[in-house]
Amino acid sequence: MPDTLRPGLTDQEIQRRESRHALDEAGINPYPSEGWDVTHRADAVLATYDDAQHAPAEGEDGPFRVSLAGRVMSLRSKGKTAFMHVEDATGRIQVYVRRDAVGEELYDALVRKRLDLGDFVGVEGYVFRTNAGEVSVYAQRLALLAKALKPLPIEKEVVDEATGETRVYNEITDKEFRYRQRYADLALHPDVRRVFVQRARLVTTIRRFLDERGYVEVETPALQPLYGGAAARPFTTHHNALDMGLFLRIADELYLKRLIVGGFEGVYEIAKDFRNEGLSRFHNPEFTMLELYVAYKDYVWMMELVEEMIETVCLALHGTTEIPLGEHTVSFARPWARLPLFDALEAKTGHALRGKTREELAAVAQTLGVAVDATMGAGKILDELFGAFVEPTLIQPTFITDYPVELSPLAKRHRSEPGLVERFEAIVGGKEICNSFSELNDPDDQRARFEEQQRLKAAGDDEATGDIDEDFLRALEYGMPPTAGLGIGIDRLTMILTNQASIRDVILFPLLRPEEGG
Repeated sequence: MPDTLRPGLTDQEIQRRESRHALDEAGINPYPSEGWDVTHRADAVLATYDDAQHAPAEGEDGPFRVSLAGRVMSLRSKGKTAFMHVEDATGRIQVYVRRDAVGEELYDALVRKRLDLGDFVGVEGYVFRTNAGEVSVYAQRLALLAKALKPLPIEKEVVDEATGETRVYNEITDKEFRYRQRYADLALHPDVRRVFVQRARLVTTIRRFLDERGYVEVETPALQPLYGGAAARPFTTHHNALDMGLFLRIADELYLKRLIVGGFEGVYEIAKDFRNEGLSRFHNPEFTMLELYVAYKDYVWMMELVEEMIETVCLALHGTTEIPLGEHTVSFARPWARLPLFDALEAKTGHALRGKTREELAAVAQTLGVAVDATMGAGKILDELFGAFVEPTLIQPTFITDYPVELSPLAKRHRSEPGLVERFEAIVGGKEICNSFSELNDPDDQRARFEEQQRLKAAGDDEATGDIDEDFLRALEYGMPPTAGLGIGIDRLTMILTNQASIRDVILFPLLRPEEGG
């Protein structure tokens, strides 16, 4: 079956396939093997061009010669001349094409008849300014680099002459389409590409910050025989050769702390973790975490490191510590506020909750309209109250400190507050961005905490820690020095520092339901 007769093709797709065959017959390869020597990018050309230095003399080529490549985003031809806008990764620039400059056969076969929006072209020529005042490239060599067989839903702006109102046609407003066909989203929206460039810069800045302090970047297993290091449900899989069940990691923590036992004094990993949880604006089952562990430090020291690191990242991305976040302006300048968990809960609920039994906490939660079920222990109820009354109110960067033992099975007991652990979370814009402990290094206390998690799991808490990791306990028995640990959600941090409302806007390919018929 000829590809133009494939079922489901639109008229435009059929026309583009016909153009492809016509180009083949005219001797123009729509997918040439040769590359294109790019000497300049669009943004550099527009920023560099100067009329005094680069304007061509009458009847002569201009001195500013360029070779660039990109996607055709607009095209209008008339007779023997054509104007097009070509967009590369840095921006969009106009190209002026004359029939006698690029060759009659190429112009007639390609530019006048078979060049479509979305095609990739290479252009070589000199830079000049048109009579309309637009910096452009006078094409002296033009080549088709790749034919687009499916049209991009390119947006068009039209100004209503009567009202002066600008109307946008073919605007992609369907978020589902944009997430599912991210390639089209990126091709059409430079601002979306910029978000992911900023994400890459964020990760690079963090890595440089940690490397400069002598911490070693390491890799730990993504497939684990036991899952641990966080409270979450895992994804399960099976290894056929060993005939054993495995889990996709929910955290890197227990392996990284093994390395501290082994003699490393500072290790970190930026890695994918996986949690079998629901989808929301703030959760994707596959996500990126930074975990850092530094020997001979505690959670107070780690607060200061976090402040400095995030301030450094903010400056690298924006050149300032004050950035917009929704309807607010957030300042990441040091120092950040510090607030003990129970003080924050009392201020927002009106109840002094420290020391109350599970039944007393459940009664308070019921009074305040927070649902409680039989599977929830005292720590889980406190967490629900915090999420309902405190977390959404914390817009400026704030460290919430000193959590109950029940909520923190891997954190060291507080040095002066019985029943609490040395832990903090940083909250910005009403959402947690990081979690940190003075790490528990007493193997007997750790075993008791694991056993308590087993009791909660048996009672129905499906987010409690899984089986007891005997190898991790054995490692602790060899001795682990005092250690500060940190976990930062890279996706959540990127959301905040790029002012994006959904985690899907900072993950290139978020998890989605299958397409109909897919």
